[in-house]
Amino acid sequence: MSGFSLSSEPFTLVRDCSAVMVPQGDEVTLPAGQIGYITQALGGSFTVYVEGNLFRIAGDDADALGKERPAPIEVPDDATNADVEKLAWDQLRTVFDPEIPVNVVELGLVYDLSLEQTESGARKVYVKLTLTAPGCGMGDILVDDARTKLEMIPTIAEADVDLVFDPPWTHSMMSDAAKLETGML
Repeated sequence: MSGFSLSSEPFTLVRDCSAVMVPQGDEVTLPAGQIGYITQALGGSFTVYVEGNLFRIAGDDADALGKERPAPIEVPDDATNADVEKLAWDQLRTVFDPEIPVNVVELGLVYDLSLEQTESGARKVYVKLTLTAPGCGMGDILVDDARTKLEMIPTIAEADVDLVFDPPWTHSMMSDAAKLETGML
């Protein structure tokens, strides 16, 4: 079985590019001129197939693939905590496991999100995130991706993303849309 399909998009890297091996989570540098296939482009990051291996490339390195970087997030000056919390949930919907084409919110991996505002007006967001399997090698990568995407929201000064395993995740936590996408409905 190969890691790409007829719908995968070929690419040649235009510059050296940081990547993370899937599912091991090891960081590597793919060299300029490397060829491969984009197998998933969701949430501003890319899963690519190169020489029999899968890698995740962050949206900040989209230009190495000949793609556009994600647009910056804007928050109105009069945004309420509720407005920013909605943006935080929207950002978490851009976090994808490189092997599953469903975001972490729809997978039921986000157990909690809360927001507090300091006297200076800056905000801190707290998230409890789990994995589909405790031994998943992408756990640290998903936590970092969630933290990075939440801290992209103007006025959020810090995102505290805790990886938790209680209660254990089950398929029943998935949304119906996620179950349909993965063939479990």
